[in-house]
Order: sequence, then structure tokens, then C-alpha cells
Amino acid sequence: MLDQDTIVALATPDGHGAISVIRISGSKAFSIVESLFKASKPGKKIQEQVSHTLHLGYIFDKNKALDQVLLSLFKAPNSYTAEDVIEISCHGSPYITRSILQLFIQKGARMARAGEFTLRAFLNGKMDLSQAEAVTDLIASQAEADHALAMHQLRGGVSNHIRLLRSELIDFASLIELSLDFSEEDIEFADRSHLSELLETIERHLKLLLDSFALGNAIKQGIPVAIIGPPNAGKSTLLNTLLQEKRAIVSDIPGTTRDVIEDQLIIAGIRFRFIDTAGIRQTRDRVEALGIEKTFESIHQAQVIFYLFDLSDFDKKALLAELHNLSENYPDKKIFVIANKSDLSQDSFSPDDAFKETFRISAKKEKGIDRLLKALFDLVDHRALEDRTLITHSRHYEVLHEALRAIHDIKQAVNEKRPGDLLSTDIRCALDYLGEISGEISSEELLGNIFSKFCIGK
Repeated sequence: MLDQDTIVALATPDGHGAISVIRISGSKAFSIVESLFKASKPGKKIQEQVSHTLHLGYIFDKNKALDQVLLSLFKAPNSYTAEDVIEISCHGSPYITRSILQLFIQKGARMARAGEFTLRAFLNGKMDLSQAEAVTDLIASQAEADHALAMHQLRGGVSNHIRLLRSELIDFASLIELSLDFSEEDIEFADRSHLSELLETIERHLKLLLDSFALGNAIKQGIPVAIIGPPNAGKSTLLNTLLQEKRAIVSDIPGTTRDVIEDQLIIAGIRFRFIDTAGIRQTRDRVEALGIEKTFESIHQAQVIFYLFDLSDFDKKALLAELHNLSENYPDKKIFVIANKSDLSQDSFSPDDAFKETFRISAKKEKGIDRLLKALFDLVDHRALEDRTLITHSRHYEVLHEALRAIHDIKQAVNEKRPGDLLSTDIRCALDYLGEISGEISSEELLGNIFSKFCIGK
């Protein structure tokens, strides 16, 4: 996949700005820029300059100065792509950036494809595949927690964890292969009891990684919280209060919310996605019915459910029945029972043992909101964020599932005392799956799919 073209792209967002950065990488990068750049203080040619230095000068289009720029120079292999790289910081005029890009293309560069700079960094050994994926996560991070996860992965957290497990399995696979070479002499180099212990260790680690996906992916995407309940309970008012803006229409008329409204809030570095839904009730209104249908879709997708009811107007028996129905249908979800409109009623609601705590709030008066948000924040396993490697990519999750299945096949082969050649095949299969995480085993199709999701210029 690695061609020898010199590639160029705008590395900053397109449009007006104080500055823009244009990145060019490849064997002709220095000669192309040399033909268009004049330093403010004439001296050595670009090729003769020291790597990682800055140079002030002008980009010329024939005899016309196009812009004063700052040139950043990185010599291979000590650059992002491991190739010769130059970054041009110019003024952020669309005309200037477009003109400089056109000049570079006229001199022999071509426009980079999406993610091509990072793809070259991967193919040239500057980073492994999971680290390359972390680059997109880092760019997309919106809160402290998902930024921390991306940084951990960029530093090799996930791949280092997998690499340790894989190296031990490779060592044992080598002993199996050695035993096959000396099969006629009946010499056994591999201790199968030791392999059984190793497989137990690998299986335990893989299960921990797989279990971490629910938290890791939720933090990366934002933890979804569905706000549900009967009509006129104050769900839209609560969303507006949480966001501190009028995001949803509020009305005394039941059934005002017909569609799902979603927005996000960052609480102490954790991103939560709040989803306001249509009130749950029997209705003949077709549009409202579609909204209620979407409410149940939101419940299914959420990790946390805010069940909101009107403290000044509720039927305790019906409410408990609804809560138990939710609990039975969604046993894996955390349900917060929230008694709203406490400013209009002095009534209390004491749920049974299934719901030990009720949050008494007034969304309109903004009372009880801090306690509710603290309880939501406390749901997150903060120690796991600090101490554990978390899986955040569905690709990693799927590959680890296959690796775990392969480990089970090896355990079965050991228990059934299958011959070394069959055992060796099962081990190689597990090694291939583990190698897919870091990209030690990868296909052109896989790489194309991953890097196509990158922005151009990265």
C-alpha cells in the first residue's frame, strides 16, 4: 500500500482563520518546497538544514510573493511519517492555502487521501494500528475522560497489553514447532501443563478486556442517559435545566414532545448524552405513537434511565408496576427514579426494595439537580479509568472475541491430548487474532476501512 508519491494536504480546518498549516511528505518534499520558498535570511538549502528547525520566508508563484510563511522542517526518519516532511504555516486565507496547494501539485506532489499521513506512519513502523486508531480518537475527544483513554491508547496501552500475552504464546508455539522437528526422536520440548496455565492467564486477561468495552466505548461515545416517563412529568424541563438552555419545547399540553431530542453535558470530565423522549402512554395519535416507539428505542440504547414522574399527580400502584416492568425488561440498566415538581407538592414517595432511593427534584426551580448529577457521576468506575486498559473500539472487541474463542479451542485440544501439529494450528489462529489488534496481522481491506475514517491532512 505504501507508494512513493509525495503527498500534500491542508492539516488545519478549511476556511478563514489566523493561520493554516499545509503538510507535505515524501522523497520530493524538500525539492518541491525549495523551488517555491525563499528564506528571509538566505543561507543553506532546505536539504542541508538541521532537522526540527523553523525558517521564516516567502512562498513565490513565479516572481510574485504569495505569502510570508513559517516553514517547519522534519528529516526522515525522525518525522511523523518517517519520511521527509515539511509543514508550512501560512495566513489562513482560503485563497492563499488553495494557491499554495496548487503550486505544490504543479511541482509534482499529489493530494493526500484521508488518513494517508498516519497510514504512512503505520506502514513505516512509527506506530502500530491501535495507536493509529487512537489518533482519530484524540482528535474527536470532547471531554477529559475520552481524551485520557485516547492518550493511553496512543502511548501503546492496548497494544502493549496484547503484545505481552502474544509474546508468551509465541514462545510456547516455538517449542511446539521444535517438538515437531524432533518428533521421530520422541523428544517433547513443550510442557503442556505449563501451556494450560498460560491459557488460563490469557483467557482471564481477554475476559477483563472484553468486559471493559461497555465502559470504554460509553466514555468514548458519551454515556447515554434516557429521560423517560409519562406525559407532562417535566422531562423536557429537566433536559433544559441540565443543559442550561432552552433545548426542548416545554408546554402544559401532554404529548408535546413527539421526537427524540439529544444533547450532551460534561460532568467533571465525563461526557453524558441526555435523550429527551416522548411521554409513554396509550395514544391514537399516529405521530405521537411514532415518538413513543422511538422512546423505547432510546431505552434500549441507553445505559442509564431517568424515570421521571409528577410528584403532585401520580398513582403509586401504577407507578410501581411501571418501574417493575422496566426493571424486568432492562435488568442491565441503572434506573434513577426521579420525583419531579417537588415545589408543587409535599407528598413523598417511598419505593419498595427494588428501588431504594428516589431523587426528589424540581426541574423548573433547579432544586435537587446537584445531588442527581453527583449520583450519575458516581456510577462511573473512576478507578478503572486510572488503573485499567479499556477497550474502546468495536473492532478490537470483535477481534478479542475471536481470540478468546481460539483460546478455548486450544484448551480443548490440550485436554483431548491432540498431536502437536493440530495444537500448533490452533495456536497460530489465536496469534493471528491477537496480532490484528496492533496490525502485525492486517489486510489491505482492513487498513483501507480504518484510515478512510480519518480526516484529510492527518
